[in-house]
Amino acid sequence: MHLLIIKTSSLGDVIHTLPALTDALQYYPDLQCDWVVEEAFAEIPTWHPAVKRVMPVALRRWRKHPWQTLKSGTWHQFIQTLTQQHYDKIIDAQGLLKSAFLAYKARGLRCGLNRHSAREPLAALAYQQRYSIPKNQHAVTRVRQLFATVLDYPVSDTPPDYGIIHHFQPISKPDQKWPTIIFLHGTTWPTKHWPDSYWLALAQKAVGAGFNVRLPWGNSQEYQRAQQLASLNPQKISLIPKSNLHDIAMELAQARAIVGVDTGLAHLAAALAVPSITLYGATEPGRTGTYGQHQTHLRTHFPCAPCFNKKCTYRGLSTVFPACYEDLSAEQVWNALSLKINNDIQS
Repeated sequence: MHLLIIKTSSLGDVIHTLPALTDALQYYPDLQCDWVVEEAFAEIPTWHPAVKRVMPVALRRWRKHPWQTLKSGTWHQFIQTLTQQHYDKIIDAQGLLKSAFLAYKARGLRCGLNRHSAREPLAALAYQQRYSIPKNQHAVTRVRQLFATVLDYPVSDTPPDYGIIHHFQPISKPDQKWPTIIFLHGTTWPTKHWPDSYWLALAQKAVGAGFNVRLPWGNSQEYQRAQQLASLNPQKISLIPKSNLHDIAMELAQARAIVGVDTGLAHLAAALAVPSITLYGATEPGRTGTYGQHQTHLRTHFPCAPCFNKKCTYRGLSTVFPACYEDLSAEQVWNALSLKINNDIQS
């Protein structure tokens, strides 16, 4: 069977699709899969053994410069690549108008969510076969159910297998004398950011307990925050050089534990089964949180949380921003992290 997957973004959504592909590979050992994905995340599908070809798409960038995209022939070249192969099944695992449009352009039997299940109901018009998948469950479970229904095999009830851990086994075991904790402090929504003062307090606790702390960064704001944290103890707290997703994944895979906000790299850590504490304020983990082994979610208990807003609208008194993190202190996070590390050592 030759399958085409349409799942373009975001980082977490792409990762959430991997367990479904692992399920499909178990039932179809000769499965060959191509994948259409945003260029920023094109590395990820290549890590899975079922994926033979990745077709990067740049819809985000192309929408900003449509005339240049058409004039340069970039769009034409992409469509040529997309239509080279006739597929037994095309699965749009995203359910958006943009993904449905790409599925419509490809050659093969187009399959996707029906109008009651898709995030954008009109997307269902592009599919030749439409399926009802209940919304009130985690995204990983939904995609696994979609693949099982489209490809006609029983839905697996086993824990999710992202199928990528083998890519990131270290050549030699990391030095556990000074084990590392990684702080995933960067995220796109202002309301998802854990207060900087809390990160500083958590870093002091981690260093005081004998851990090294590593800090990834992706933009100037994250770099400044990471530098501020590193200034507490430059010998024990360091920045991860800006690099590709593969190198970041290697860092994550070798960490003793991870603390992160609701961000794409937290989902990558979950896919690698790294013990993690993930913090939720404006959002909640029920449908799109980190999912898998060794994952702990810490949620705020605040009147307006989760609000699912990018901008905080709370107007009451608060000592931190966003206000909903007031009851999720560094002390609470450190206690949860210490418990997780100790449990991991014992197991």
